[in-house]
Amino acid sequence: MDERVRRHAEVLVDHCIDAGPDDDVEVRAPTAAEDLVVALYAALGRRGARPTTVWRNPRATRAYAREMDPDDFRPKGHRVAALAETDAVILIKGARNAAATSDVGGETGAAASRAKEPLLRERLETRWVITQHPTAADAQRADLSAPAWRSLVYESVDRDWAAVRERQARVADRLAAADDLRLVVGDDTDLRFDVAGMGAYNDAGRENMPGGEVATVPAVDGVEGTVRFDRPLRRGGREVDGIRLDFADGRVVDYAAERGETVLADLLDTDAGARRVGELGIGTNEGIDAVTGNVLFDEKAAGTVHVALGDAVAECVPDGRTANESAVHADLVRDASEDARIELDGETVYRNGSFLIGE
Repeated sequence: MDERVRRHAEVLVDHCIDAGPDDDVEVRAPTAAEDLVVALYAALGRRGARPTTVWRNPRATRAYAREMDPDDFRPKGHRVAALAETDAVILIKGARNAAATSDVGGETGAAASRAKEPLLRERLETRWVITQHPTAADAQRADLSAPAWRSLVYESVDRDWAAVRERQARVADRLAAADDLRLVVGDDTDLRFDVAGMGAYNDAGRENMPGGEVATVPAVDGVEGTVRFDRPLRRGGREVDGIRLDFADGRVVDYAAERGETVLADLLDTDAGARRVGELGIGTNEGIDAVTGNVLFDEKAAGTVHVALGDAVAECVPDGRTANESAVHADLVRDASEDARIELDGETVYRNGSFLIGE
């Protein structure tokens, strides 16, 4: 086994979920990630934790979804009950075929997302992390050789995360103190966010591995303006490019896409919260130097910003405040390395990929 796989497992177990002998841990993984699951079991065994694996098989998922009537999707009560007894969850991404479920209808995919919402709520009550195991299919999607993709994944994961958290703290504190945020990129993006009273998220590789972003959440009706995204969105094995969204009173009131517009429409129609914003994030991870088509990496890359449609990042919502709720959380990414700025309460704090207030 590649020693970097063992190191990846150690980071997940020791840093991300901090597993201990009293922990019941669910490992949710595709069959393509068997090596990482084996390494995780070894690391969890050294900690005395009790793991269970839920294997994900896209072929089986496709077969099931194509036969299901969308009206027949229901929450899986036995899975919800199991998660209620779970202390930590490790979710692993990794595809043998990145388009395995691309011929599942949009209405069916939206129904499946709604049925999974109780699972999402239970999982968010645990210590959880999402990560990536490098596979050949994902390397092809990133337009990289398999060795280059593995190197990008492991170099993004194996970092001094305590130092990252400390470096990002000043930015997170400034975000948390702001009332108004404005994002301007080129002549096609000008968004204003009401973030008064909201907190900030300093992502140093806890819930996401790789980590590397700072984020905040707007009020439910607190987004106005237009944004265009220049990185692809993938949903259910299908790709959407050239997305434009127009917001009024916090809600998407008009939209377009150069490719895959029906996929975007299905996403927006998932539920009432899917047309509202659950996050504004700024990527900081300088170890990610390529556009991969994988949002877990693209949203963390230094010089990018992302807006998430759907469920709000809970870490940014103080007690007593309300924020958007949805069965989906879809991050849309925009390059902000040129002709871009972010203003907080009228002060420019970020320009062309760099913070002006220090990290």
